[in-house]
Amino acid sequence: MSSDFFDRTTLGRRTFIGGAGAVAAGAALTACGASDDAGEARPAAAAPTTTTPPGPDAKVVAAVADVPVGGGVMLESERLVVTQPTEGEFRAFIAICSHQGCNISGVEDDRIICPCHGSRFDLDGVPTEGPAKRPLKSRPVAARGSDLVVG
Repeated sequence: MSSDFFDRTTLGRRTFIGGAGAVAAGAALTACGASDDAGEARPAAAAPTTTTPPGPDAKVVAAVADVPVGGGVMLESERLVVTQPTEGEFRAFIAICSHQGCNISGVEDDRIICPCHGSRFDLDGVPTEGPAKRPLKSRPVAARGSDLVVG
């Protein structure tokens, strides 16, 4: 046989790998389809809680229900404080005191607390006690469905 025969009848490496990838993807999709014992399809995942995706610079940080009206929560993993001064009105702040950059420790009642020098801030991030004179640095926050999105 001539090499001309092999050029026309053999699969190219790219064609073979591409075909194998398509077969594997098809098998994975088939395996992901969930069904119960009666053979009826079940939903594969729960619906998202937000009404729209948060966007490239935004992030879901908490549930609306996690932030009490007239109070707030410390989100240590996000280094944020999120408050709800009045029902449906949310504020988010970087959890660093505007006085000397100490970490905010949390929210007690209706005050954001800095443990370093005794500064206290209201739920809008404005200083009410202590040496801090400037408000906390805020971040945009919005309720989307049952989620709070910052960014």
